[in-house]
Amino acid sequence: MVDVKLLGLWYSPFSHRVEWALKIKGVEYEYIEDDLHNKSSLLLESNPIHKKVPVLIHNGKPLCESMVIVEYIDETFEGPSILPKDPYDRAIARFWVKFLEDQVAAAGKSIFLKGEEQEKEKKEACEMLKILENELKDKKYFVGDKFGFADIAANVLAIWLGVFEEASGVPLVTSENFPNLYAWRNEYCDQNKEYLPFRDELLAHYQALFPAKAK
Repeated sequence: MVDVKLLGLWYSPFSHRVEWALKIKGVEYEYIEDDLHNKSSLLLESNPIHKKVPVLIHNGKPLCESMVIVEYIDETFEGPSILPKDPYDRAIARFWVKFLEDQVAAAGKSIFLKGEEQEKEKKEACEMLKILENELKDKKYFVGDKFGFADIAANVLAIWLGVFEEASGVPLVTSENFPNLYAWRNEYCDQNKEYLPFRDELLAHYQALFPAKAK
């Protein structure tokens, strides 16, 4: 019997990436919800460096960092491939994952800022979003003709960034300024509902961080 445990948070895009990969592969696993305000001893023992989720524990051995775990799941378990088979396509997929990890997270953080600092970060975020707008103008997936590694990493762009925008009242991606990206995001969420948290619940959670907007 396969012994797989996942330490996660229901509202974390990073936890959902790992769950997504496990579901694609048809791997049975035990999900353990953690609490970042009262971290479990299992989390602290399993990820002593960063002390954060997700953590995959396979046969007693822990792994950290969401896309590292996704790649491990793809290589370890039978089932549909998550990374492309072609070496060039695999490299391109890893490139877009790195881009999304570095750039989209920074765009999300800009929403939490205020005043001149926020305006400066928003301008930089929009430059990054222009790159994605152009990249996705005639594509459904980041690499090839099937959903894969980079697309899983894009969950934060597809749903979480939009939730942050609505919760804060700070728009970044609209149908007017980024029509391709806006359409891609809507289709992504519609086509992958079974792998994503309920948007209303996610929105309610993050609205608590923006009480003035939530009222």
